[in-house]
Amino acid sequence: MQFSDIVPISTQLEYFLRVMLAAVFGGVIGYERKNRLKEAGVRTHMIVCLGSALMMVVSKYGFADVIAQGRNADPSRIASQIVSGIGFLGAGMIFIQKSTVKGLTTAAGIWATAGIGMAIGSGMYVLGMISAIAIVVLQVTLRNHPDFFHIPTAEAMEIQVKNIPDVLNQLKLLLNQHHIRIMSVRIEKQSSSAMLVDLMVKFPPNFHPEELLLIFNDIDYILSIEL
Repeated sequence: MQFSDIVPISTQLEYFLRVMLAAVFGGVIGYERKNRLKEAGVRTHMIVCLGSALMMVVSKYGFADVIAQGRNADPSRIASQIVSGIGFLGAGMIFIQKSTVKGLTTAAGIWATAGIGMAIGSGMYVLGMISAIAIVVLQVTLRNHPDFFHIPTAEAMEIQVKNIPDVLNQLKLLLNQHHIRIMSVRIEKQSSSAMLVDLMVKFPPNFHPEELLLIFNDIDYILSIEL
């Protein structure tokens, strides 16, 4: 290796600042996710953002000596592999629980965090920082105001009821009275005296699932409820 092939220390320090800045904003996104008790927290988001920025710096500047010598090289290949590689990482965070898909938002956040790292690593500081802030604002806003777009989402609900005549019709009538729409029902008999009802329901606007505890509190045929 010729001395001219080595990137100056001052330039490498500037690249290092890019990587650390990416880690900081990755941590900001991870902090919001950690407060929501999600699978990927501060460390995961920081490492993803830092790693993406580092690989982007290498992709953009690491082959300058090769290109200067007139050799064929495609630095963008590394950047493209970041996108597909993060896709595999995000896929591992998606799982199905009680007929409900979990982890999609976390996986999408990891993917977007990688994009922020790539932006900062390539020198687009403002774009990366604004994007990080936008992701946090969107996550917090849409989490605290799930009816912002007036699109009700299906929720899983597990109710243990007494095995008595007409109990399912009574349960259906009770939910209809509170404008809770039943999407699907699955029944599992546990014993001669109890059965488990798995429901996928859609709640009306401004309805909080915790209110079900008050609704079902005095219903004698309901043994337990899990949201």
